Amino acid sequence: MATSSDTCIQSKGSLARLAPLEAVLFDVDGTLCDSDLLHYYAFREMLQEIGYNGGTPITEEFYSENISGTHDEDCALFLFPDDPERGLKFVEDKEAMFRKLAKDQLKPLNGLDKVMKWVENCGLKRAAVTNAPRPNAELMISLLGLSDFFDAVIIGSECEHGKPHPDPYLKGLEALKASNDHTFIFEDSVSGIKAGVAAGMPVIGITNRNPEHLLMEAKPTFLIKDYDDPKLWAALDELDKAGAR
Repeated sequence: MATSSDTCIQSKGSLARLAPLEAVLFDVDGTLCDSDLLHYYAFREMLQEIGYNGGTPITEEFYSENISGTHDEDCALFLFPDDPERGLKFVEDKEAMFRKLAKDQLKPLNGLDKVMKWVENCGLKRAAVTNAPRPNAELMISLLGLSDFFDAVIIGSECEHGKPHPDPYLKGLEALKASNDHTFIFEDSVSGIKAGVAAGMPVIGITNRNPEHLLMEAKPTFLIKDYDDPKLWAALDELDKAGAR
């Protein structure tokens, strides 16, 4: 049975092979900011309003397992399999509600400023890669003060396939002219982790709202609670040392 120190050692070694590091790719929702609760609230209220599930509010577990991180079109089809047009209109209205909530309530994930400073100090290329609609992504990035931070913003719906397909992350690499052998990803959803792994990159999973056991099934390199997690900084320190050799 692995001890916590074993886990830390495995974590450190798992990124060292990327040296010299070229780029870091970030998901947006739930990865840059604690937005999943706002999405869940919007879905719960609006679905209850139309009598979905017999008027019983959806649970956070239902949201995590079936909705979180999915592309809007897939979400619409899941919620309204017999009426996809209605589903798309519902999701569009829900996104508008989310943006209204986000303007007042969006908060960065703990330690975000610290990891962004590390990325800048290392001179790394960086892109945001998200299944969120562009208006949502640009609003969140702007509210977080990161509009000038990213070299590119890749939107799942603007790719041939959204996550969990690898296309958005491959498009991110292409936009940055970076190699998947020298890039890693921060993600918080099952679909996002699957997309990153399929694109051939290590993925650091963030256990912000989604259950650890679900995230582990998608095969992340390791999991962290947020950007203040000592496991993350042990891994980045080891990566820094490998790049300096």
